[in-house]
Amino acid sequence: MDYQTLSHVRALLRSVWLWPALAMLLIGLLRIARPELWRDEIASWSAADRDLGRLLGMLANVDASNGAYYVLLHFWTEVFGDSVLSLRMPSVLAMAGAAAFTALTAQRLFDSRAAGLAAGLLAATVPLVSRFAQEARSYAVVTCAVAAACWLLLRALDRPGVGRWALYALAMAVAGCFHLVSLSSLAGQLPLVLARWWGGRREPGAGRLPGQFALAVLAALVPAVPVAVYGERQSARQLGWLPTPTAHDLRYFWHTLLSPDREMYVFAVLALLALLHPRFARGAVQALLLAVLPVLVVWVASQGTTSYFTERYLLFTVPALAGLAGGGVAAAAALLGRLTTRPPAVTAALALIAVPLVLGAPRQLQQRTLLAHGHRDFAGAAAVIAAGYRPGDGIVAPGGDQAWAMVGPGISFYLPGSVRPVPMFVERDAVRADDLHAVPCPVADRCVGPAPRTWVVTIGTGENPYEGLPGDQIEALQHTFVPPRIQRLPGLTVSLLVRKA
Repeated sequence: MDYQTLSHVRALLRSVWLWPALAMLLIGLLRIARPELWRDEIASWSAADRDLGRLLGMLANVDASNGAYYVLLHFWTEVFGDSVLSLRMPSVLAMAGAAAFTALTAQRLFDSRAAGLAAGLLAATVPLVSRFAQEARSYAVVTCAVAAACWLLLRALDRPGVGRWALYALAMAVAGCFHLVSLSSLAGQLPLVLARWWGGRREPGAGRLPGQFALAVLAALVPAVPVAVYGERQSARQLGWLPTPTAHDLRYFWHTLLSPDREMYVFAVLALLALLHPRFARGAVQALLLAVLPVLVVWVASQGTTSYFTERYLLFTVPALAGLAGGGVAAAAALLGRLTTRPPAVTAALALIAVPLVLGAPRQLQQRTLLAHGHRDFAGAAAVIAAGYRPGDGIVAPGGDQAWAMVGPGISFYLPGSVRPVPMFVERDAVRADDLHAVPCPVADRCVGPAPRTWVVTIGTGENPYEGLPGDQIEALQHTFVPPRIQRLPGLTVSLLVRKA
C-alpha cells in the first residue's frame, strides 16, 4: 500500500461519520430477519411485487403517500429478490446513512468532532431507530433524507452556491415524496436561516439567504405536489385510524420516541449540558429547534379533520435530538478537560454513549423476537396450511372491514411456491382491483366453488372458527363444509373444512 492510499485510509478511519454509520449498520442487521413481516410490511411487499403499471394503477386509488417508497422497493426486489432480509435492507442502509448525516450535522453545529461522533452513535442506540431500520417501510429513508437536508442546509448557509442549494433541495424533495409529514422539518430549518441572515446581514450577499432558501424549498415542493394531491383524496382511508392528539399526547410524545424512559432521561440530561455550556449553547438551541418545531407543527395540523400525529411519522426528528445530546457529550468532555488532559476527557465523555445503549438493550432485544412487529403469526399459519395442503384446496381469509389486517397476503408471502390454495369469496384479487385489498363476492353462495376442502383463517383465537367473517360467508361455509380440524396460533385461528358428503 503506497503512502497516498494509506493516507486516504487513515483519513477515512478518522471521519466523524464512518463509525456511527457502521454502528447503525451492525445494530440494524442484528437478527434482522427474525421478526415476521407485519401487516404494513406485507402491504409494501404486495405493492412492490406488482409490475410497474399495476403499481401505478394502485397508487391512483390507495396509498399514494407511500408511492415513492413502493416504486423504490419494486426495482430493489427485481434485483435482490423479496426475502425478508432483502425487503428490509434498504431501510438498514438508509438508517446507517441517517447516523452518518447526524454526525456530520452535529459536528458542524457544535464545531466539535466529539459532538459529531457522539451524536451519530447516540442515534444508533435509540430502540425506535433500529426498529424502523428493520422494517420494510419508508420511515428510515425519510429519516436519512431529512438528516441529509439539515447538513446540506448548514453547508449552503456557510457558503451559498447553486450546487449546494440544489443538493439541499434534492434531499428535501426525497423526504417530501417519501412522506409528506417530513416537510414539517422546514419549520425547524427556517429559524436557522433567519438567524444566519440576521447575524450576517451586513456581510456581502447575506441578504439573499432567505430568498435562496425559499427558491430551494419551492424546488423541493414541486415533486411532492402529485403525492399531496392524491394523498389528500385518500387521507380518510389512510389516516382515519389516528385520533386527534391531545395536550397529553404532545407532552408524552418524546417518552414514546425515545422509549424506554430511562434512555429519554439520559438524552434530556445531555441536552441540558449542551444548552447550559456557553460554547455549545447556540448549536444546542438550533438542534432543539430542528427537533421540536416539526413536532409542534404536526400536532397543531392534526387538530383538524385529519391527524398525522404518531411517532413513526416523526421519526425524522431523532437525528436532531441525538445531535443535541451529542453536544451534551462534547460539553461533558470540555468540563472534564478542566480536570484532566483532553484526550482522556473526550474518551470518558464518549463512554457516556454506553449508558443509553445499556438502558435500551432490553427493548432492542424485544424488538427482535418473532412477533415483535405484529401480533399475528402469518408464518405459523402458512406452515400449518403447507403441511396439510392438497392441490385444489381453497382458502378464506378476512376481507371487507378486516382486510386492513392483510392476513391473506401475509400468509401468501410465507407459503411455499408450490402451495397455492384458491381464494374463495373473491370477485377480483387485489392486483386486478388496483388496490391493496381484494374485492369480495357480492353473493357468497355463488363463490364457494368446487374445492373439496378449504382453509379458513380468522383473526383471534376464540371458540368460533368463523369469527369475524361476514354472515353470508359463514352461512355458505356451514352449508357446504364441516370443520374437522381447528388450530390456534398467536393472533390467528386456522380451520380446515371438508365438503359434506
